[in-house]
Amino acid sequence: MDVYENCPVLENDKLLVRLIREEDADDLLQVYSDKNALPFFNGDNCNGSNFYCAVREDMVNTIKYWLIEYHENRGFVRFSIVDKKEGKAIGTIEMFTRRAQDFYNDCGILRLDVGSAHEKQETLYEILSLVTEPFYEWFGCLKMATKAAPYAIERIEALKKSGYKKSEEPLIGHHRNIAYYDYWVIRK
Repeated sequence: MDVYENCPVLENDKLLVRLIREEDADDLLQVYSDKNALPFFNGDNCNGSNFYCAVREDMVNTIKYWLIEYHENRGFVRFSIVDKKEGKAIGTIEMFTRRAQDFYNDCGILRLDVGSAHEKQETLYEILSLVTEPFYEWFGCLKMATKAAPYAIERIEALKKSGYKKSEEPLIGHHRNIAYYDYWVIRK
């Protein structure tokens, strides 16, 4: 199966995880304009982007870029996380398999962005539980890594509960050879 040819959908009784759509812009603007959520986003190796979107046009352009990376460049998949009860997107997950000359070679890199109201252990654990096993298969990796800064207490607890372990290895950036820390790794 090629996730870049036909992007599957995941769901449980609470959440739906599917390829991002331009129609998600209004919902996701609430996430990416949330200054309390911003410190939890992972912009490592993203040319200095912090993903803050102040207006709808910024969000629409960001989504268009994410879809180009998916459809044309096969760089990564950006999924929307839809809360079924709320009936709206509460965040996104980016996933790709990294090719590099460091510890994170052939490692799935997972970026998980949610609004501050959802930066809770229970919600993050629910998301990780839904995506982890399928992502191994879809992205052909035997390990995955995601970032959680030391102050991300709820996120760290969700990662521990999901089986992730803190890594001391830095992720070395492709663009400027910068070492990034605070990664958590899970192995199949």
